Amino acid sequence: MTPVLPLDNGSMATVKYRMRKPFIAANWKMHKTIPEALAFLSAFLPLVKDVTDVTIVLAPPFTALARVSEEVRGSNVRIAAQDLFFEEKGAFTGEISPVMLADVGCSYVIVGHSERRQYFFETDDVVNKKTRAAQKFGLGAIFCIGESLAEREEGKTFEVIHREIERGLDGVAPRGLVVAYEPIWAIGTGRTASPQQAQDAHAFIREKLRGFYGNEAERLCILYGGSVTPENIDSLMEKPDVDGALVGGASLKPEQFASIVTFGRKK
Repeated sequence: MTPVLPLDNGSMATVKYRMRKPFIAANWKMHKTIPEALAFLSAFLPLVKDVTDVTIVLAPPFTALARVSEEVRGSNVRIAAQDLFFEEKGAFTGEISPVMLADVGCSYVIVGHSERRQYFFETDDVVNKKTRAAQKFGLGAIFCIGESLAEREEGKTFEVIHREIERGLDGVAPRGLVVAYEPIWAIGTGRTASPQQAQDAHAFIREKLRGFYGNEAERLCILYGGSVTPENIDSLMEKPDVDGALVGGASLKPEQFASIVTFGRKK
């Protein structure tokens, strides 16, 4: 089992152990030109070069994928795309296939992010097709789920999670799968679920995954996404079913994101 580093009190007595290697991913969304991405890497890579106990993933915009992938080759950082189309090739103007993403060096792809669902009207069925396409061509899928503020206030959090898992993971194997719980009301708002709220949702997700995958569910990472910062990452990562984070705004600054990646170390 992979040790989780001591929390920010300097005491080795606080060391916990978890069976899943922590997974921290940066979603840059529609930010960073190629020069800006390279400047980020110049500052970021030295800060995390010795980190071996965390899977570190960067998801740049499509335009920077190839160049960023070249720059991190041989390092401890992996690359993800922010989206994909579910066909291998064809007359789909403006779309990017899983084959193309693998070709530029992606290891993962984010699927079903709430902004894709909200602004581009992606349904659970579309998310399912994209997730299966990612797996078919050897990409790990960072599969996103989560409820809106209205749904939470109406007590529908678990109902939404249940539906999105049941439909989105139909026919999906556990191979390379990472689940990201991102309460929509906490994304980019400065609000975040409390550590216990996150744990409650993650424990429910874990139970649902057991229904799909049996004991394999214990190996799958469940990430929290929603205004993750260097200030709240330690308290989130203390929870037994929080295995990492999908980070938005705080991933745009190399020092901030490095601080999240190196959670638990005395700051």
